[in-house]
Amino acid sequence: MNAELLLHERHVISDDRFVELVVWRVPTPVTGSHHGFKYRLALVVDGRCMLRYDNEPGKGDHVHRGEEEQPYHVTSPRALLDDFWKDVDNWR
Repeated sequence: MNAELLLHERHVISDDRFVELVVWRVPTPVTGSHHGFKYRLALVVDGRCMLRYDNEPGKGDHVHRGEEEQPYHVTSPRALLDDFWKDVDNWR
C-alpha cells in the first residue's frame, strides 16, 4: 500500500503515561471505512493501552475504551483528533 504519513507524534503526559498519534493518507479506504485515512491514536498508561481510536480491515473505524470496543464514525481528520483528545481529557 502506498500510504503517505501525515502525522506521527508522541506526547508524554507524565512518567507513566503517553499519547501516540499516527495518521496516514491511503490511496483507497481501509475495508469498512469510507475515507482515505489509516490511523492509530492511543493513550497508554503503565504500559497498557487504555484508549485507542483506530481502523483496521474488516472492522473499519472504532474506539477501544479499556476492554470495550465500539464503532466510531469519522467525519473529518480534525474531528477525529478533537474527539480523541476530549476522551483523553475525560479519562484523566
